[in-house]
Amino acid sequence: MKIGLLPIISSLHDGNRINKETEEFIKKVEEEINMPLPLISFEEKENYDLVLVFVETGGSENEFKKVYKELKEPYLILTYGANNSLAASMEILSFIKRNHLKGEILHGSIKYIGNRINQYINKDNREITRLGVLGKPSDWLISSDVDYDEVKRLYGIDLVNISLEEVNREYNDVKHISFDTNKTFDNEELLKAHKMYDALMEVKKKNNLNGLTIRCFDLIGPTKTTGCLALALLNKDGIVATCEGDIPSMLTMNVCNKLFSCPGFQANPSRIDADKKEIIFAHCTLPLSMVEDSSYMTHFESNSGVAIRGKLKLGPVTIFKIGASLRDYVVLEGELIENLEEANLCRTQVKIKLDDVNYFLTNPLGNHHIIVYGHHKKEIDEYMRK
Repeated sequence: MKIGLLPIISSLHDGNRINKETEEFIKKVEEEINMPLPLISFEEKENYDLVLVFVETGGSENEFKKVYKELKEPYLILTYGANNSLAASMEILSFIKRNHLKGEILHGSIKYIGNRINQYINKDNREITRLGVLGKPSDWLISSDVDYDEVKRLYGIDLVNISLEEVNREYNDVKHISFDTNKTFDNEELLKAHKMYDALMEVKKKNNLNGLTIRCFDLIGPTKTTGCLALALLNKDGIVATCEGDIPSMLTMNVCNKLFSCPGFQANPSRIDADKKEIIFAHCTLPLSMVEDSSYMTHFESNSGVAIRGKLKLGPVTIFKIGASLRDYVVLEGELIENLEEANLCRTQVKIKLDDVNYFLTNPLGNHHIIVYGHHKKEIDEYMRK
């Protein structure tokens, strides 16, 4: 990877004098990342994989404004703090954010700056992820459409549309199934649910997918089963899989899988007690690797197929969701305080205590949210800032 420094400097300053002052700073950063950081002209920017905007002086804000449209997001603003460069960088970053663009100031210790640059290098060197959209988002997800090109640009993910007809064909082609029988549940229903798992695995393999989301309610008619158990098993296998064709939830799970090696529990907020700051989440599927104990039930809405009632570990959790804009997200830390078994909710139900539930009542990013064990706001914020 080639990284270049694009200098932004006020016309009031002597460029040569400022560059001499910054020479030692640049050298230390180069040593920290073990990579050269040449100063480049605007015309040379296309020859570099990553361009850092090097703000050298105050009064350079309009110089950035002249050229920013021809630079790529995220805008990484490097400054060492002398000659009012940090103040200028803050004004520039404010301008970037006001235009709903992604950016960050790289400032502080050499170690901190080097670590942030390395994180961007690692992100840009990632392999392309392919996530399948089987069918399309369920009709009730009216706030969950995403721009496929933006997903590719911001997250390095190819979204691949796949018809439900392909899923149904694979389901009908499954012949031999092995699974553990269960004395407390209808084994004919378990057979069909495991057939769905095999069918989705075959779709994954044939389309070279890393994960998927599926318009699962439309499966019930032609296959006479639900996708709940299949998704639970896929997620247990480390394959990101969400229901209802929810693409933002799939993208959120993909981040969780990268950071914590667990996709997380995709769940609906079902009931909120604003006074106690408690919220109940529920859904009919979750990664079987997350549960301390589980049992089979029918899917809540259709009373058919196989769903999971899982008991989750009590303790610290993080609630995370990337919005359909792909830029907005929410991350909240709380405590999972109780597993519930109410008859009028989806089968896995948990009660979580938060410091504040106002977000859910005033500015939610859709209905599904992803729950992972532990407190991870810092790690998620760092990842999402890239």
